Amino acid sequence: MQIFGFPTSPYVRKVMLIAAEKDAPAELVEATPHNPTPEFLAASPFRMMPAMQDGEFRLPDSTAIAFYLDARFPEPPLLPEEAEARGMAIWLDEFADTVLANSARGVAFNRYIGPALLGLPKNEDAASEAEAKAHPALDYLEEQVPENGWLVGDYSLADMAVASCLKTLSYGLDVKARPKTAAWLERIEVRRAWQKIAGLERDMIEEAIASGAHRPG
Repeated sequence: MQIFGFPTSPYVRKVMLIAAEKDAPAELVEATPHNPTPEFLAASPFRMMPAMQDGEFRLPDSTAIAFYLDARFPEPPLLPEEAEARGMAIWLDEFADTVLANSARGVAFNRYIGPALLGLPKNEDAASEAEAKAHPALDYLEEQVPENGWLVGDYSLADMAVASCLKTLSYGLDVKARPKTAAWLERIEVRRAWQKIAGLERDMIEEAIASGAHRPG
């Protein structure tokens, strides 16, 4: 199984985390919407990242891929069984993918990803504007995080989706400034799957910076 994308994307990270938690044999193949490979376009004709190819089956979009993986590799399950908990987990996935991710991309791209990986000038005005929009979402998250354990019962899609966005946001903002959120993130960061994907991300970023492959010109 191949996952096309770049690991600084919260959506790519979410899918890779799910695969790692399920011990699914997923290989991350570097691809971006700005410089798409034919294989990426075959799986994602509208250039949505990530995209997946599993045998002859192709699929774009992180949430679609997440539920595909949950059906293909059912243990451990992504969602709780109880109705209210399941609804909340799905909402927090949507919160991560829309409300939080929009700010995360703006902060991370303009303070780190653009300058470090693409050779673009830092855009502090754009980063500050995105940061201002991030704080209400981070305040909301702090209200949702329990003192112990996970966002919705057992470790679930909600934790992986939200933590994936915070990792992207951390490239330009201290995401551990709020105490309950910080403690929850630290619980996630010791998980085997998180450490595996974080290591892959670190290695790919270091290689990209060293090679200058993503820089224009």
